[in-house]
Amino acid sequence: MMSRHLPKSARHLAVDILNRIDREGAFAEPLLDAVLSKGILEHPEDRHLLTQIVYGTLRMRGTLDWVIGQFRPGGVATLQTALRNILRTALYQLSFMDRLPDYAIVDEAVRITKKLTPAGAGLVNAILREVQRRGVAWPDPASEADPPSAIVILHSHPLWLVRRWWSVLGPEETVALCRANNDVPPLTVRTNTLKMDRKAVLADLEREGLSARPTTYSPHGMIIEPPGRPLRDQPAWRMGLLDIQDEASQLIPLLVDPRPGEKILDVCAGTGGKACHLAALMNNRGWVLAMDHHDRKIRELQGRARRLGAAIIEGRVADALRPQDDSLNGLFDRVLLDAPCSGLGTIRRKPEIRWRMKEEDLPGMARLQKDLLRSAAVFVRPGGFLVYSVCSVMPEENEAVVQGFLSSRREFSCIGLPDMIRGDFPEGGRFFKAMPHRHGMDGFFAAVLKRS
Repeated sequence: MMSRHLPKSARHLAVDILNRIDREGAFAEPLLDAVLSKGILEHPEDRHLLTQIVYGTLRMRGTLDWVIGQFRPGGVATLQTALRNILRTALYQLSFMDRLPDYAIVDEAVRITKKLTPAGAGLVNAILREVQRRGVAWPDPASEADPPSAIVILHSHPLWLVRRWWSVLGPEETVALCRANNDVPPLTVRTNTLKMDRKAVLADLEREGLSARPTTYSPHGMIIEPPGRPLRDQPAWRMGLLDIQDEASQLIPLLVDPRPGEKILDVCAGTGGKACHLAALMNNRGWVLAMDHHDRKIRELQGRARRLGAAIIEGRVADALRPQDDSLNGLFDRVLLDAPCSGLGTIRRKPEIRWRMKEEDLPGMARLQKDLLRSAAVFVRPGGFLVYSVCSVMPEENEAVVQGFLSSRREFSCIGLPDMIRGDFPEGGRFFKAMPHRHGMDGFFAAVLKRS
């Protein structure tokens, strides 16, 4: 009789996803979407469990690795990738979840180990049983000689990052930021005003049985309670009434402040979230040229624009650092450079970023941003505007880039924020700075520059 292969459990699938993230440098979101879309897990509670374990383990990885190090000589560095992630996921459940009794979590971890790396089953069992027996003695930052090291353990951030924030923000805000980065971010969407206003969409979602509320700062945003099925399966999504976009990201096109009939350039458009928002603010009148050097992203952008009805967007594969079309120079009323960056403002949504980005990577990012800003300036007409933005909270990617640009390009000046945003993001009114622990949104920086 043929043996019947049972489907993998949510916990086993979580380990598989975390292994791929570590081995391939992949991101959690597309891997989770791929697994969930296949219908491997039929029950909503199992789908939720998978998501919770993957993201929770990524967020608390530093803490979990410290715990492993208390019970394993040499720590995680001496373990195979699969053993690391089996232990991490099990310890996350033991320490931060209460869905299953401890013995069931340990038994499941041992079963997964026997399937993936049988020789390690005894080690996994021994470490987890010892954690159960002895418990964990957590450090107290107030009594530590080096408080940042205790924050690293308790709030699961790299030491270099904690120390940088400690020096810039101070102790209290550093702890608050680390805590906010470990919060589960809300499902935030933008209302597509090309088709319906926010009030009408909220009423429409309520009729569909979804709970939603307006965002605090963005006039077009909504926060939706996670639906039982993926948002992309909802009628409002298929009709193009919604687009997934964090609230901070929604505020960047408002800083661009495009007017109907203008020529707008989105230099590093990616998959088009901000470009589509710009088209909506222009009531589909004018021209939005959205450029990116990745052909795949331009194809996604074009599909997104079709779904949302953003008819004035032209997607073009182009490298902003090596422009081939001189006819675009000085042509645009407003140019948006949402530059590639460390992404350290989006740790809530992409927790793996904190473990990938190194302090020595930041100078290279800043050099790229400075080069892109100089290139983007060429496209701005006299009297036009240039908006520089990044989803980072690091000064060398933020103020330093803008100040370096202004010192070399005297025809540009920083004009500060419009009144509608200045009151909520004061910072002297000069720069836009959103912070997760202050505003409940991703960390973003932006500056509005005008060409004389």
